[in-house]
Amino acid sequence: MIRSMTGYGKAEAQLPGGKLTVEIRSLNAKSADISLKTTLLPKDKDLLVRRKIAERLQRGTIDVFLSWEASEGAAARTIPTQLIRSYLDQLKEVTSVQSEAVEAALLGAILRFPDVTDMKKADIITEENWPLVEAAFDGAIEALDRYRITEGEALEKDVRSRVELILSLYDEVEQLEPERIATVRERLLKNLEELQQKPDPSRFEQELIFYLEKYDINEEKVRLRQHCRYFLETLSGEPFPGKKLGFIIQEMGREINTTGSKANHAGIQQLVVRMKDELEKIREQSMNIL
Repeated sequence: MIRSMTGYGKAEAQLPGGKLTVEIRSLNAKSADISLKTTLLPKDKDLLVRRKIAERLQRGTIDVFLSWEASEGAAARTIPTQLIRSYLDQLKEVTSVQSEAVEAALLGAILRFPDVTDMKKADIITEENWPLVEAAFDGAIEALDRYRITEGEALEKDVRSRVELILSLYDEVEQLEPERIATVRERLLKNLEELQQKPDPSRFEQELIFYLEKYDINEEKVRLRQHCRYFLETLSGEPFPGKKLGFIIQEMGREINTTGSKANHAGIQQLVVRMKDELEKIREQSMNIL
């Protein structure tokens, strides 16, 4: 079972003062790049959450969002009125204009001060309710993992079909090999006729064999099929095969390119182009495989 690196998970924790929502989104990346886009999480829980996500999700560009929805009346009880009054009194001392409009403007500015807005957030996640918050993180991670598995099934089906298509195209290459040899023979004979040369038949056959040996693609054939089998085995046999598949794809591409350089046949060249196209699509898909 393979997993995509793209995913989304969401879970909620019902806390005494309201509802905390945990959302996690991931995209493909070479390593685990975890970003906690929130001010709600206490600093002492930061490392714990990062470790939990990295152990379960392995790789990806992973963004974590926390949002808080206070229950009715809870927000009013947590407003730091003494702090706001202190700021207001200090600011009124430094302004020469005293009016209700100025006081309202000052109050609006104070309510945007970081220590005023964060004051309400400081008591949202505590040691007492941390088990509930941690369970929400676990739930969001689990939901994201299920999403990845579903996406992974579609990825696996797609890349398997493309690898099998490459194998079938190489079968067509094999069928064209006799025609390729005949084409090379005819071209050499035609060149000799134009030069008005009559070679010794046995010597000609010998030279033809030497010439064709340089363009023999049997080794490429064998290696490409081995790489394709290894790709499919890795796909189904390893939990996180993404990086290894990338290396195998490089080897597959090397054999296909060599086949093209040795082809000397229009039909085989066309098949090679199709194989390259399929391999490039496999490469793109494999970049999103965990």
